[in-house]
Amino acid sequence: MKASTKNKPAFKTEEEERAFWATHSPLEYFNTAKAKLGSFPNLRPSLKSISIRLPEDMVDELKVLANKRDIPYQSLAKLYLSWGIRSEREAIKSR
Repeated sequence: MKASTKNKPAFKTEEEERAFWATHSPLEYFNTAKAKLGSFPNLRPSLKSISIRLPEDMVDELKVLANKRDIPYQSLAKLYLSWGIRSEREAIKSR
C-alpha cells in the first residue's frame, strides 16, 4: 500500500461525516508512511468461567497428578482439555 495523497475533509457535523464515509473508502485517505507495527506483549486470552461436575475420585486423582507436577489442579485440567481437543481435531482431519 502506498502513502495517501488525499487529505480527509473537515466535517461540520457527525451526520455529514457519516454520509461522506458511506460513499468513500477510508483506504483512499490512509497514510501508510505514518503507520507503525503494533506490539501487544501483555495481551492474554479471554477467559470464561464455567462450572463442571466431576466425580470426586476424578478430582482427587487430578489433584494428585497436579501436585506431582507442582501446578494447580485447575491448570492441569485445562492442559488435559486442550490435549483432548487437539487430539480430536487431528482425528477429524485425518478422516
